[in-house]
Amino acid sequence: MLSPTPSASAVAPDAPIVRASGVRKSYDGREILHGIELRLAVGERVALMGPSGSGKTTLLNCLGGVDRIDGGEIELCGQALHRLDRTALAAVRRRWLGTIFQFFHLLPTLTAAENIEFPLQLLGVPRREREARVRELLERVGIAPRAHALPGQLSGGEMQRTAIARALVHRPPVLLADEPTGNLDSASGGRILALLRELSEETRTALLLVTHSAEAAAICHRVLHLRDGAVVAEDVRA
Repeated sequence: MLSPTPSASAVAPDAPIVRASGVRKSYDGREILHGIELRLAVGERVALMGPSGSGKTTLLNCLGGVDRIDGGEIELCGQALHRLDRTALAAVRRRWLGTIFQFFHLLPTLTAAENIEFPLQLLGVPRREREARVRELLERVGIAPRAHALPGQLSGGEMQRTAIARALVHRPPVLLADEPTGNLDSASGGRILALLRELSEETRTALLLVTHSAEAAAICHRVLHLRDGAVVAEDVRA
């Protein structure tokens, strides 16, 4: 079993690990997000659903510090992302966030094991600890026999398992996933969703999941429905 994710020291036990308040974002003079409010607790899984163009991916990018917001506040592990300079923001993202993409975004010249190890290299983790963590996750996500394969030699499901391991190897308290099963067949997608749920429960990692899939939303505690850049409804599943 994987070790639980260490909580960020700046976060009080009862405080949300992610907090968005009044978040606004515009592109080319058109406002995409209109005063979004969102809270994500330690270990909680929340799905973002809505039609194309509703602002789901834009919101995920803002929460992950990829895009700067135009108004409002975003806090991640007690850090106000909107107030950080580029260097500090990169450090926060590298340590406290894991990201899973629909199209995997693996480095094509690195093996599966090397892709998983890469975030630990960026953090300066010692070699023996890097190797131990990579071995643990290769086993946990079920691709240990494919450790030395390049991404081009892996199936879609194997690439996504590699991407999940890479996102979790540095033990981030928050995991962001953008349509993580959208490029997989239904059987592979179902296995990936089961794996995400299991790993989230084991490590107490909070998961924010952008999806069009009711099956994906079913692994979450809550579902937030977005339309035209605003949260219009919320379903509580558990």
